[in-house]
Amino acid sequence: MRVEPATLDDVDSLADLWVELADEQRAFGSHLNTSTNREAIKAVFSQQIVDDWILVAREEVIVGFVNFAIEEGYFDQSVTRGIIQNVYVRPESRDRGIGTALMDSCEAELAERGADVIALEAMASNDAARRLYQRRGYEEHRIEVEKPTKSDTNSKEGG
Repeated sequence: MRVEPATLDDVDSLADLWVELADEQRAFGSHLNTSTNREAIKAVFSQQIVDDWILVAREEVIVGFVNFAIEEGYFDQSVTRGIIQNVYVRPESRDRGIGTALMDSCEAELAERGADVIALEAMASNDAARRLYQRRGYEEHRIEVEKPTKSDTNSKEGG
């Protein structure tokens, strides 16, 4: 297995992997629709490949990927934040160090590109992912909360 930059020839395979990732995340409460976003993610990935922001773990086929960026925004910050947007390893290829290799390479790339800190998101109920990131030294920084618009605490229905 080797970790290397993705190429434009990888776009379809990466989109398929992203759909698998999005499907898995639905079990943890993700609201992303999966296959209906395939064309949109192909466009995003194509640009990220051109800009060199995707790494793949490759054997005979791609067995995992990570995409990342330097955070840009309107406000000046005291640090430069690297953002890991997605990291995914095919289920049949897990527990072989591929995710670790992808994360190591991604973190090194972000540091080389000027990141002072690196951030990523995990679904709150995805305990395995959260434990993995904590073991790698990631700590909670922001907490996002949500609630449905129709709930007992704010709905006037039935009362």
